[in-house]
Amino acid sequence: MAKPAGEQLVCVTGGGGFIGSSLVMELLQRGYTVRSTARNPEDRKNAHLHSLDGAQERLSLCRADVLDYTSLCFAFSSCDGVFHVAFPVSDNDPELMAVAIDGTKNVINAAADMGVQRVVFTSSYGAVHTNPNRNPDQVVDESCWSDLEFCLKIKNFYCYAKTVAEKTAMEEASRRGIHLLVVVPSLTLGEMLQPKLNLGIELLIVSYMKGKKAYPNTVSGYVDVQDVARAHVLVYEPPLRMDATSALAQWYTGRSLFK
Repeated sequence: MAKPAGEQLVCVTGGGGFIGSSLVMELLQRGYTVRSTARNPEDRKNAHLHSLDGAQERLSLCRADVLDYTSLCFAFSSCDGVFHVAFPVSDNDPELMAVAIDGTKNVINAAADMGVQRVVFTSSYGAVHTNPNRNPDQVVDESCWSDLEFCLKIKNFYCYAKTVAEKTAMEEASRRGIHLLVVVPSLTLGEMLQPKLNLGIELLIVSYMKGKKAYPNTVSGYVDVQDVARAHVLVYEPPLRMDATSALAQWYTGRSLFK
């Protein structure tokens, strides 16, 4: 039987980011003790985490990098669960593919080696919809994946990396006996807890407000960041702890598409 939230220590990779910050807040509100990873815990961009309710008693920041396996082992030590949120947003980030493959492998294997049995992985709708052969009227489900060759053809390296990262997580989790749960949010908006504008919001919103010469003729799904954070916790917790709102994020070993 799973321990109650008040007796669990969980780790959030990239807890100072947009989704990560809301997830840390949600976990603290539910009584969890939270350890958040950061490349530099003393950086001012992480200061907002210390002002969250419950942070003084139940939040710690740990220096770790997903490309540094040893640092992840230290961060995951004694943890009951891991939420792997950290991922670069920019298509031009040179670490994008390394984080997608090596970083994901490091997280899953470090969790397994530290005795963690359950990992929640933050994927993206970008790992689902980028497929020219999918009918736009088709309802996407857990069987839908972005086409890797098409992603490379149109130079959408973010969607390529997210697809590869999720598949890597599934393969490694199966090999190591990790109970993997995947949340697949669409474009995520909402209140920012961190003081600095994050790159995702800047790319999605600010660039449009500043004006563009052309806009894509597409329809996108949007979801509030607090709902995404809540979905992560709901898929992590055993079914008996879930209430009526859990219909949006079912608990199972697989993918939860969240729009």
